[in-house]
Amino acid sequence: MKSLEVSFKNPFFKKASSSQPYTTANPFRVMVHKEIADNIRSWRFTVLLALIVLTFFGSMYVSLSNIATAVANVKDPGHLFLYLKLLTTTDGTLPPFHVFLNFLGPLLGIGLGFDAINSEQNSGTLIRLMAQPVYRDNLLLSKFISALIIVSTLFFSLVLLMIGGGLLITGVRIDPEEILRIFSFTALSIAYVAFWLSLSILLSVKFKQAATSALTAIGIWLFFTIFYQMIVNMIAKALLPNPAFISPGQTIYYNNIVLNVLRLAPGRLYTDAVTTLLMPSVRSLGPLTMEQMAGAIPSPLPFKESLMIVWPQVSGLVAATVVCFAWSYYLFMRREIRN
Repeated sequence: MKSLEVSFKNPFFKKASSSQPYTTANPFRVMVHKEIADNIRSWRFTVLLALIVLTFFGSMYVSLSNIATAVANVKDPGHLFLYLKLLTTTDGTLPPFHVFLNFLGPLLGIGLGFDAINSEQNSGTLIRLMAQPVYRDNLLLSKFISALIIVSTLFFSLVLLMIGGGLLITGVRIDPEEILRIFSFTALSIAYVAFWLSLSILLSVKFKQAATSALTAIGIWLFFTIFYQMIVNMIAKALLPNPAFISPGQTIYYNNIVLNVLRLAPGRLYTDAVTTLLMPSVRSLGPLTMEQMAGAIPSPLPFKESLMIVWPQVSGLVAATVVCFAWSYYLFMRREIRN
């Protein structure tokens, strides 16, 4: 009877009714709830949340201060999209909110996942957790899903707050296309953070020390943010011919090669995609010839065409996230947890 009473205290068992006193709870749901609660109570999430919220309100203040000038610019094909201007307008004092997310999004993903597995093993809770009726894949998936739920709730809350604040301050009705573009931007931002989250979880499985996985993840982020473009430009300048001695067609060909290499960086994929979604006047992400521009009317693109332009960038971010998570799954399933 003692062993039975001990098992009743297990979090994976819950009381159902008097006729059936205890039944097994869904282990995955229990772990997701626990991870969400632990992340919300942690100081690192509080600090990252404060940074993102402060930058959001700072960007919104600058946008609202200059929204009249931006909307009055009739030369801009997208000047009528008021709520898109709230996310892109700036006077130079602060960058737009999507530029801040390009910088802070990786920190949020790394902060939520760099010690997802190795901290459990170092504290000895991983062995006790695996002794419960749970699977390894449920543990790894709960770490990822719980962090993604928190990030999704945060971003959608900020976007809804921006839309509600814009309705109260300006009184202008939001267009359905603006809603599609804003929520697509939010989903893309979540996918961007999800990539860094899956990468940090991979490093937490790979390395036994949380400090090592955190420094490695930050090093990868700094490399792609600061040094990658510099290295690519230096190599391109050394290897590619001088544009003054080649035809315009060859110049465009070599520029496309450099752009494709630069798009191996996750930050570049995210920047290209959100710029196209939030600025309907953007018609291409690469150089255009005069023949391609002939007859083009300076008007905003429909949402469907903008989405088709950024679909390769979206697919690249999602594919990179899946690869990192699949790699971490493979390593974790083959890992000896008793050491």
